[in-house]
Amino acid sequence: MASLYKKPVVVTDPATGRKIKTKSKKWWGQYKDALGRLKRVPLAVDKQAAQAMLAQIVQRVEREKAGLVDPTEEQRKRPLAEHLREFQSYLRNRGVSDNQVSQNLAKLRKLVAARKWRLIGDITAGGTLEFLGQLRRDGLSAQTYNHYLTAFKQFTRWLVRDRRSPIDPLVHLSRVNTQTDRRHDRRALSQEEFARLVEAARNGKRVEGMAGPDRAMMYVLAAWTGFRKGEIGSLTLRSLRLDDDPPTATVAACYSKRRRQDTQVLHPEVVRQLKQWLAGKKHLDPDKPLFPISGRVPGGFERKTSKMIERDLMAARDKWLDEAETEEERQRRLKSDFLFHVNHDGLYADFHSLRHWFITGLARAGVSPKMAQTLARHSDIRLTLGVYTHVELHDQTAAIHALPAPPSGAAAHHDGTKWRATGTDR
Repeated sequence: MASLYKKPVVVTDPATGRKIKTKSKKWWGQYKDALGRLKRVPLAVDKQAAQAMLAQIVQRVEREKAGLVDPTEEQRKRPLAEHLREFQSYLRNRGVSDNQVSQNLAKLRKLVAARKWRLIGDITAGGTLEFLGQLRRDGLSAQTYNHYLTAFKQFTRWLVRDRRSPIDPLVHLSRVNTQTDRRHDRRALSQEEFARLVEAARNGKRVEGMAGPDRAMMYVLAAWTGFRKGEIGSLTLRSLRLDDDPPTATVAACYSKRRRQDTQVLHPEVVRQLKQWLAGKKHLDPDKPLFPISGRVPGGFERKTSKMIERDLMAARDKWLDEAETEEERQRRLKSDFLFHVNHDGLYADFHSLRHWFITGLARAGVSPKMAQTLARHSDIRLTLGVYTHVELHDQTAAIHALPAPPSGAAAHHDGTKWRATGTDR
């Protein structure tokens, strides 16, 4: 039942300056909404006016229960800015990282400001497409276009699910084909390229405040675990179990992209190199990052790993060019993509490409697609096979050579009575 009441309040007595308990001047109404949730609302100072206001509220609830009132009506009267703030809280409460939340909200607010939308009803597919089209005309990539659209559609879906809007105006919008406009595709280094990269780093000077041997160890660990930049940057001495059977490295859930604790088994040679590297680290704090490259981690710093690997690739390429024994050989090498940070096809060899190296290496080693997906920690095997697994010409050559030889003219013949067996069904 709905009822009126005066809310208890604490006020300061102007005569004595002391706090006293009293009743609110306004009448408050208490009622249950269409979903049976208890609600309390301020009404009016006059009791009769408050009773009339509460009666209207109760009538609207009854009409809503009977399906005669749109439950989203009140929500659509609220400013869009309030919905954005509440959507931000919703994302954080779901465990989405602060970085991802801030990026999504920045995209949403940019759209709302550009289109001058004030209420939910102002959101239109046409206005969204006009905004996204302007992004493309300003030179942004198809992938960036898709990132913006994904953030917008996540918001409008939430409005419907949370009973704030009766329809999703963006439900029919689809992403564009990124294959027609790739800006930062990556490649997996060859085995020789990776070996030369590690050697150049180990013998190199400091880059982005990190010593050469530390960069070399970081590259090896990233290439044999598939850990991303933030995940590598979160590893501490406590993350490593080098004497366990099997030895492992563990990324805490708060630093894993999929928000789960991830444990990766370590290769024996990686364990040996890690132990050798750690032996040179005196008085190492077990809770400090081993590779302080991420600003998201306490004690870490945001460092440009792409700059590190670019510098080390340049040093490795310069040494490779100097090793040419003849001028003709040097000119041939100069035209090659070997050890280029960005090759002639526009494919990048940056820090994240080490994850591509890891997953491609699993495929080259004959690991099953399902196991590769598990080790890559992908939810969709198409991502493992279609994006991170790079099949080069020499891989195709090895696969063709692995096939059995076709029958030659002498392998099968007719002797007048029967066919000689050739390994086929007949």
